[in-house]
Amino acid sequence: MGYETITIDTSGGVCTVRLNRPEVRNALGLETRYELRDFFTKAGEDESIRCIILTGNGPAFSAGGDLSQMEGLDPFKGRKRLQSGHAMIQSMIQLEKPIIAAVNGAAAGAGVSMALACDMILSCSSAVYIQSFVKVGLIPDLGSIYFLPRLIGRHKAMELMMTGERITADEAHRLGLINRVVNDEMLMEEAQKLARRLADGPAHSIGLTKKLINRSILADLEHTLEEEGLAQGICFHSDDFSEGRNAFFEKRKPNFRLRVEE
Repeated sequence: MGYETITIDTSGGVCTVRLNRPEVRNALGLETRYELRDFFTKAGEDESIRCIILTGNGPAFSAGGDLSQMEGLDPFKGRKRLQSGHAMIQSMIQLEKPIIAAVNGAAAGAGVSMALACDMILSCSSAVYIQSFVKVGLIPDLGSIYFLPRLIGRHKAMELMMTGERITADEAHRLGLINRVVNDEMLMEEAQKLARRLADGPAHSIGLTKKLINRSILADLEHTLEEEGLAQGICFHSDDFSEGRNAFFEKRKPNFRLRVEE
């Protein structure tokens, strides 16, 4: 599989997928979303792959959506953009093989969403998790609104999403957002160890277990993603998003203010 923004390495039934845009902290541009969807779809038919590790190259796991690609989005273009991310998330959920997120650094915005769509999350101790959407005037997307309240409860999810507060790996573990925290230098070794254990297990049993668990708790995910696309499309077209995006690139605090029609 030849890709531009991700790297693939398969050995002993374990496939390690690395987000490979370290210059932008592995931001999830459209090409990355298309490539990940293509990989996860093809991985379902590849008998050499029995378990997948998803991680990032460089110091970050993923900074989330690529703001450089989000200029001039009206509600229709915005919804179409979201659908590319939804297809990626759905390909992860529908794959009947386990996906382990090895969070090697900061996970922000849609980077958190992507980790939450994995089946298990291992985190290095220095990682931080940020629901950063509110900082640029957007709603949480790529399934975070669905996954996060179910993992950590409604009130805590509201707090993290409405304030954009960053939390440490230890706090994320305490809240039940991730499975395990390991020393930074041991992350990939521990991820490989867990992946090999799953790869050596009964593939049909593990795959069907994933499918049935997801079916039992993710019944409304598709509906939530559809509503998310409509809501985010409106946010993409707002003055607040324009201000938030400009502030991000200008490295300043955004000046959000309520605009009331006279």
